[in-house]
Amino acid sequence: MTNSIREQVRQSYANAARATMSRVAEIEPECELASSLYAPSEIDELPVAAAEGSLGCGNPVAVAELRPGEIVLDLGSGGGIDVLLSARRVGPTGFAYGLDMTDEMLDLARANADEAAASNVEFLKGYMEEIPLPDASVDVVISNCVINLSEDKQAVFTEIARVLRPGGRLGVTDVVADDALTPEQRKERGSWVGCIAGAPSFTEYRQGLESAGLVDVEITPTHQMADTENSIAVVGVHSAIIRARRR
Repeated sequence: MTNSIREQVRQSYANAARATMSRVAEIEPECELASSLYAPSEIDELPVAAAEGSLGCGNPVAVAELRPGEIVLDLGSGGGIDVLLSARRVGPTGFAYGLDMTDEMLDLARANADEAAASNVEFLKGYMEEIPLPDASVDVVISNCVINLSEDKQAVFTEIARVLRPGGRLGVTDVVADDALTPEQRKERGSWVGCIAGAPSFTEYRQGLESAGLVDVEITPTHQMADTENSIAVVGVHSAIIRARRR
């Protein structure tokens, strides 16, 4: 990833983390985005800042169908909502890692984990193109609207395949563009930081995962993305559920 794009993404999420802490400290409002993506029973018992810090486009914890005892890795874990939910699902015999490159988000996530008294979690600093975990060390990789932010998605897919154990699986939500849209047309529809310009096409996503050695790839669009600044639909760009597994 070029320094300029990576820094834009890092700064945007740093600002989001600071804004979350400011809002929670002042009035502790209900997080409308989180409440639209997660069942109330999932977020009611979480720290307010975890729900407030949710910036995703779906619920990858539900997508991944986590089971007790599994080891989970969340790429771009942000304020930690999906890590905390994963830790709850895998139970005390399982473990949930969160990976993020932004110090402010890591501070927020660790504070949320402490407040939730979650003992089976760890938040790591690093890049999803260079995951700081050993080969074949996790059962499930999840992510929530983050992989599209990488300029080197093939490196991300290769790293996912590397850290998954044989038979391990991928269950993410992400932003995907229609095959008919050129990279230039994606840029016209929104910014990279806004999760539009960097969105891979359906074919690019599938071929990238398969090239990394993952199989049984499924990409299911769920809803059309919207321009958050103008509150209008972005034609040809979708939130999607992506599943795959390592042989």
